[in-house]
Amino acid sequence: MQEIHYINNSTGKEEIEKVPGNGFLNFLYGGNPFGRMSLWLMVKRKYFSVAFGKYMSSSLSKSKIKPFVEKHKIDLNEYQKQEFEHFNDFFYRKIKKSARPIGEGIVSPADGRVLVFPKITDTQKFYVKGSEFNLKTFLQNEELAKKYHNGSMMIVRLAPVDYHRFHFPVSGIVSESVKIKGDYYSVSPIALRQKVDIFLQNKREYCSVQNDQYGDVLVCDIGATLTAGIHQTYTPNSRVKKGDEKGYFSFGGSTLIVLFEAEKVDFSQNLIEFCEKGIETLLKMGEQVGK
Repeated sequence: MQEIHYINNSTGKEEIEKVPGNGFLNFLYGGNPFGRMSLWLMVKRKYFSVAFGKYMSSSLSKSKIKPFVEKHKIDLNEYQKQEFEHFNDFFYRKIKKSARPIGEGIVSPADGRVLVFPKITDTQKFYVKGSEFNLKTFLQNEELAKKYHNGSMMIVRLAPVDYHRFHFPVSGIVSESVKIKGDYYSVSPIALRQKVDIFLQNKREYCSVQNDQYGDVLVCDIGATLTAGIHQTYTPNSRVKKGDEKGYFSFGGSTLIVLFEAEKVDFSQNLIEFCEKGIETLLKMGEQVGK
């Protein structure tokens, strides 16, 4: 079973991630032919995630909350309520503002494991050799692909144990969301190390935040296996503040990708160094990632 290591930004220490369903992910993405067949026939399909999502939004799932909280040592005092109707009610729980102070510069839009790439082409240094992050395929918009071609990218991976509401990394005028249909592959590093183009295939949405200092910042929300929905809570064509809530994911691991135009952002050096070593950094929503 592969272990997932990351640096905890709060402590500076390397930790091992506890992954619900880790053995199942290795079965699907670890080279087992029966795993690959299961992935193709069922797991990546929308109906699989939607059916599971309905269960997680039913009262039948309520009994799973307490064991999950205890196993992963989740501090519910950080959140606006401590009693929940079903697992999804717990999963996309709202946090107290005091629990996530907003830092200077550009901040992490979510609690998650962060990778930063000063140039988007640098992704080839992290993922499997030969893998390519293709902007045109990802955005399905040739004009936008050209706009961000020489730009920078931040990836924030949310594990099932994380707080699953996401926020704006900068202030500005926000556009409407553009939705792109896709599959529901896992976004775990176990899967991504083998198949980085998962980002190009999964269901996703993006919007642009116009900021005088950082230009047009593209915030992309990506679904995954067992992520039954991406829900936007912001008002399009309005002015938002850094740290304002953008939306939330229903149950499942998910990812945010933030794109910057060329020479608009300087990522924190420690994040760059860890990424170059092939390791993610765990950040809380609101912690600074660049300036």
